[in-house]
Amino acid sequence: MSKVAFSLAPLSKDPCQVYMDSRTNLAEVIEQVLQQIGPAHLTISTFSTSETFLRRLHRLRKASLVQTCSLFLDLKATKKTMELMAMMRSVCDEVVLCNNHSKVVLMSNDAHRVCIVTSQNQTVGGRTECGIILADFNIYNQLNDGFNRLRAAGFEPAGV
Repeated sequence: MSKVAFSLAPLSKDPCQVYMDSRTNLAEVIEQVLQQIGPAHLTISTFSTSETFLRRLHRLRKASLVQTCSLFLDLKATKKTMELMAMMRSVCDEVVLCNNHSKVVLMSNDAHRVCIVTSQNQTVGGRTECGIILADFNIYNQLNDGFNRLRAAGFEPAGV
């Protein structure tokens, strides 16, 4: 059985793609999208994150594939979140705590708007997860409006 289950087809030819597998990692999907669209601004929401995910994001940032990154996390995961805050701040330009259970990634640059909507938190659970990748400006804009509402209702934690 292959370690990587999902291989992203060219978004220019197939702007709506799905995965449903226990081997697919959200960070791998993000990296595949960035390899196609080039450096981008990321907006990410999750209930919970992990050191593994943040390390992968850090590597993508060092490779100049991530230009900016905003991370939205749920208030209920605050204890774990605070343990990773220094690492999150080293990778993300903005960290927002809010009432959130969504798992969404928005990626944008001058030419592209891509959305990933997934069941997967940024943790490794070994369970079957499902996601949809959409290269669609209208859906991107609707989800971005949702992030603006989360930002208005949430807050950035003080200190580290």
